[in-house]
Amino acid sequence: MATELQIAIIQTSLFWENPEQNRKSISDKIDTISMETDMIVLPEMFTTGFTMSPQNIDKNEGKTTLKWMQEKARQQNSAIVGSIPFYTNGAYTNRLFFVEPNSQYHCYDKRHTFTLAGEDKVYRAGSERLIVNYKGFRICPLICYDLRFPVWARNTVDYDILIYVANWPKPRVTAWDTLLKARAIENMAYCIGVNRVGFDETGHEYSGHSAVYDTLGNDLCFSKKESVLTAKLSKEHISTTRNKLKFLADRDSFTLAP
Repeated sequence: MATELQIAIIQTSLFWENPEQNRKSISDKIDTISMETDMIVLPEMFTTGFTMSPQNIDKNEGKTTLKWMQEKARQQNSAIVGSIPFYTNGAYTNRLFFVEPNSQYHCYDKRHTFTLAGEDKVYRAGSERLIVNYKGFRICPLICYDLRFPVWARNTVDYDILIYVANWPKPRVTAWDTLLKARAIENMAYCIGVNRVGFDETGHEYSGHSAVYDTLGNDLCFSKKESVLTAKLSKEHISTTRNKLKFLADRDSFTLAP
């Protein structure tokens, strides 16, 4: 059981609806990571950009990308995390995969589909939150628009790390910065936000602002440029802060209706 978790964030531009080219580009960036890394986090829909036309892509691409994630996880001896359009049971989902180095994987389907872009009409929404136990850390991975809904992220299960993978556009990046920090503070957990950069084919610009915040809302890393960011997360920081400031003991107990 680890007491620290070394993470890397791939903040990158994406090739529109081109899984093969995105896998190659991201693979090249992952290969530049020289330090031992426990977890590598990629943006939302990292093989395609935030497309509302997944039918333009081969339905088997999701399975191809999952196999690629398993191969990279084995090669790097690191978990790989990110979401892709995934076709299953006659429908598309915006599915996040958390792939461990031993090829075991966990998946989460985006709960809050982005109605402003019509995502709710294209992708089937998920209904269950995921908690992954990895190297002694309890991790809750979520996707983009989920960030605006604090009840869904509320730390009722004592997770250590909250992850948001995103395609969050530049005009609303102030909300991204503010809400990531808020989710860290209110849940007394590390909060990792991974966004993309560049323009997509619909004309939206993305300015990055990928970051990691500690349990007090202090940023451990931040960037606006295409880059690989790194941070070290500490179990001691979590336990020390929670033992000193027992805010979670006063949290409201509740369950979500289906």
